Amino acid sequence: MTANIPRRSVLRRAIGIVAGATIGSQVIATPGHAVTATPAPDLDALRRLTQDARDREARVRTGTVSKNGWEMEKVVNNRGSIYSRPVPGTPLEIQVRMGDIELILVHTISRFHYEIHALGEGDVVSWRTPASVRRHLAESNQASGTAVQIRPDSYPSGASGGFFPLEELTLRDILADCEGVVRWGGDDRTPDESLFYIDVPPHDQRLTSLADKLRGWAFTPGQGAGTLIDPLLPERLEAAKRLAGQQA
Repeated sequence: MTANIPRRSVLRRAIGIVAGATIGSQVIATPGHAVTATPAPDLDALRRLTQDARDREARVRTGTVSKNGWEMEKVVNNRGSIYSRPVPGTPLEIQVRMGDIELILVHTISRFHYEIHALGEGDVVSWRTPASVRRHLAESNQASGTAVQIRPDSYPSGASGGFFPLEELTLRDILADCEGVVRWGGDDRTPDESLFYIDVPPHDQRLTSLADKLRGWAFTPGQGAGTLIDPLLPERLEAAKRLAGQQA
């Protein structure tokens, strides 16, 4: 017995089958796209880039590290790592290694300015040429953009006792804030009480951790340089004394 199938349904099915066959035949018949060839490299451009890199190396880098392990550079503001940067809240501009080191040394200078002695133009000596520093001393760190001298005329190299007791307490409180990443030249065998320098090598995690802490302070009221800090608080005195013993 034959089922009674509506004529409209039969026509719909037939149209679907024909349409499917037509699409399928079009897919099969469509030719594949040719793979676009990779353009030949511009050899002249590559040579220019290579020469520019070599020129930069010769112009900036020394291949010699300062006492703390950072590479000394011949020039500043010239596609190296050391650039002129302002110290907020002061008229100062220093030449310093960009990034975390800049942040840490600016914090050190700022606290000195607010809490020990107000600083004016010419009071801070930062980058110095590699030829102008004694490489066996911590002053060589200035040539790598990782050190500053604050008021060097008032605290000459080789002399000790330039700070009053409360000033030195404040200075050691600043160092404690910096968790041993910054060292004071007054504690060196050949003292330089004006010198403050990074005391960890490149890629040391302590540098990154301290920079992160200081960045956090910048967005927290009542913390960081420029806020009222009492270095005579027992916990701060203890932290400063402990670090002084470690860095002696």
